[in-house]
Amino acid sequence: MPLSFSSIGQVTDDAQDNLSVNLPSPSYTQEVEAFPSDSAVGWLQKMAYAHSNLNYSISFVLLKPGVDSQPYLWRHGVDALGAKMEQLNLLNGPGREVVRIGNKVSYFEPNVPPYSLQSNVINGPFPSEFFQRPEEIEDSYDFVMVGRSRVSGRAAQQIRIVSKDKSRFGMNVWLDQETGLMLKLNLVDLNGQLLEQIQVTACNVTEQPDDFFDKVEPAMLPEVLKLRPQTHAKAIWNIAYMPVGMVEVKRDIHRLPITGQSVEYVMLSDGLVDVSIYMRESQNDGVNQDILLRHESDTLLTLNQGKLNVTVVGKLPPETASHIANSIHLATN
Repeated sequence: MPLSFSSIGQVTDDAQDNLSVNLPSPSYTQEVEAFPSDSAVGWLQKMAYAHSNLNYSISFVLLKPGVDSQPYLWRHGVDALGAKMEQLNLLNGPGREVVRIGNKVSYFEPNVPPYSLQSNVINGPFPSEFFQRPEEIEDSYDFVMVGRSRVSGRAAQQIRIVSKDKSRFGMNVWLDQETGLMLKLNLVDLNGQLLEQIQVTACNVTEQPDDFFDKVEPAMLPEVLKLRPQTHAKAIWNIAYMPVGMVEVKRDIHRLPITGQSVEYVMLSDGLVDVSIYMRESQNDGVNQDILLRHESDTLLTLNQGKLNVTVVGKLPPETASHIANSIHLATN
């Protein structure tokens, strides 16, 4: 039976008896003292340092309204040479596993041949870039100290992350007071209503990486996919409005597999949220109709404006997606 958000409190209560965070080494404690504990930025820097430099195994549950809870196991380790290693494993159903050794990320999914990509982060239900470089979103979001509370039996510092121009969803994160690791993350809409929650149910910090990483043979991981070089095509359409701090990180021309039509593709990002935009000339092909779909926290919006058919996809409010779509116009030489 899917969990509703009214039952999240029960999940949290049940987790209290299971969550045991071992204290990090004395050397780690000394190192994090450099991060000020009286500022939100200091706490987020401590979080990033912990997630990047500690050896830990974390069990957490992803909760969304009307959807079965999704339990994950997340391991992170640093070997003797300083190389970072990670594993993220979806524990229910056929499963999905991601393994990162250095800057090689390997994906193992049902009904898909294993493959690897070159990256220093893994794609999961949490914002990986935010955990590693929270300072990169300071142009887009305000960080607010809320206070200390108790999460799963642990003393935690709550930090609120709010969009500067109120164009994107916000986050509340609870960080373990002693280690800096995340204990809970809430994604909330502009009215503060809960959209998604990540709840840590078990955490183990160790001096050495988990034994799992001793069993991984880097040479046996799938080869890195050789992607086509990104084409820097001349822009056909310009985007006049972007939320504060959001920039264009990719622009390409795609050809749709069924119709063969060319579509201009743009990705926008603020370091926390990625937005995909597809633009093409409107044609009498039966798909020129306005569409707005909301799936949990994701928005899919398709609009037609004269010669332009535009689709905006991302984890953002529909009003923001509409503002972006309506700002697009034909590029001028």
